[in-house]
Amino acid sequence: MNVFLIIDGMNLVRRMHAAQPDETNIDGLQEQINRSCQKLIRFHQPTHVSIVWDGKAMSWRKRLFEDYKKGRKPMPDALDKGLPNIKSYLQAHHIQSIDALSEADDVIATLATKLTQAQGKAIIVSTDKGFNQLTHPHIQLWDHFNKTFLTLEAREEKLGVERTQFLDYLALAGDSGNKIPGVPGIGPKSASELLKTFRTLGNIYRSLDEIGTKQAQKLATGKTLARLSYKLIQLQTDLPLNVNLNQFRLAPK
Repeated sequence: MNVFLIIDGMNLVRRMHAAQPDETNIDGLQEQINRSCQKLIRFHQPTHVSIVWDGKAMSWRKRLFEDYKKGRKPMPDALDKGLPNIKSYLQAHHIQSIDALSEADDVIATLATKLTQAQGKAIIVSTDKGFNQLTHPHIQLWDHFNKTFLTLEAREEKLGVERTQFLDYLALAGDSGNKIPGVPGIGPKSASELLKTFRTLGNIYRSLDEIGTKQAQKLATGKTLARLSYKLIQLQTDLPLNVNLNQFRLAPK
């Protein structure tokens, strides 16, 4: 079976860069990143590996909702200028890059989904909770910093909902990290309780007369934002990617 290790580049690198005492030391950073990637390869033993990077084009999510990711710190200048060298350094160590036009998330989700359709397995290295919605049994999420798999069971327990309800949950509760609004006044606990009772976002909105007056008012007022949030959260899994799996195959040792 083909096993594709897909690394969320900026999710990994920005956190490692922030931990550096000297943020201008890109040479030291690129070696640190390479060491981490080689450890990931040794641990997971994939047949293929790639690191996927965000591009600079405006995301379709930003066009849909101007406040998407509003307030997020811009990439440090030294890191921005050093990225081409980091990519070249990784390539010299047999780790190929894929550059997304805008957000890497949709590219990663597409790669992972295509692997499962070809009877392969994908391991996504990222702490981005947007990947929670990828529930195929052959797509695994790995938290590099805590050295653990983010299993479906752990995600269900943490959110208090079933795996089929992850999107509905985030549409209600929102995602503060990405400034996805959700329904104002409906927090994680309320979202979980509503979904336990009514199962889906659609059922909740068809059952407002069965919900307490205050909560029903919040839901009714926030219906447009709930729909918007559902769209913003959804990952695209069918992007046209002009790549071939063989480009990312690791040489046998």
